[in-house]
Amino acid sequence: MKIISNVEELRREIKALKAEKQGYIGLVPTMGALHKGHLSLIETCRAENEIVIVSVFVNPTQFGPNEDYDKYPRTIEADSKLCEKAGVDFLFAPSPKDIYSEYYFKNKETTLICPPYEVVNKLCGKSRPGHFDGVCTIVAKLFNITKCDRAYFGKKDAQQLFIIKNMVRDLNFDIDIIGCPIIREEDNLAMSSRNTYLNDEARSAALNISKALFKVKELREKGINESATLIDTALTIMQNLEVEYTEIVSLETFENIDIIDEKALMLIAAKVNVNGSKVRLIDNIEL
Repeated sequence: MKIISNVEELRREIKALKAEKQGYIGLVPTMGALHKGHLSLIETCRAENEIVIVSVFVNPTQFGPNEDYDKYPRTIEADSKLCEKAGVDFLFAPSPKDIYSEYYFKNKETTLICPPYEVVNKLCGKSRPGHFDGVCTIVAKLFNITKCDRAYFGKKDAQQLFIIKNMVRDLNFDIDIIGCPIIREEDNLAMSSRNTYLNDEARSAALNISKALFKVKELREKGINESATLIDTALTIMQNLEVEYTEIVSLETFENIDIIDEKALMLIAAKVNVNGSKVRLIDNIEL
């Protein structure tokens, strides 16, 4: 495995591979602090492509001014060991100055890709203005740098996956976007790099997110299809959390639905108290 931080160096490597027709290139974009959820993406990518690239980059343009960019876990040594063991060919681990120009650091502005308002002004985007502009921009940059044929994203970030698929369609990227299943801990907590922030008490509280989702799925399978009833059930279970949103949307359009008569998704974002600080977690389930 080669560890590369410089954009031009990676481009040279990719250009040589393309010239030699080495096969399909798969990309797994991450922000590091890799866990079994990321590993499942890497394993799927490894099985489907001749060349596997994993990027580790904590992207400043997708964090708001009061979010945890500076505190976000950075564990590149452990990440590189996991990647090497998983058979990754290239670990791309640039610094912000490798990705963004000097103009950005002087003026805090850069060219951004802005998804349609109606798909970002809801759910995670409603409380994190500009977040998905930053996400789409860094993902597009990684696509351009790696020249990948396929890219792999977890379904836990469901709105992100939906937006990236639409970006690829709208901007004519010749890339297949592969959504991979949510990986959960033994207690059903969805795996997240932010889980490392949780102490025992906070983790116990956070479990009510997945409990709410699985209860709603159980009720849906029993025939209850009114979104309001299912959302009220979830909110009752999560009374000990600061719930940011609990919504049910169409899996195809991401529009809110009142009566579930198609493939649907319940999505939850909630904050857990940890020693006076708040940790934001997201999760979802297909209904």
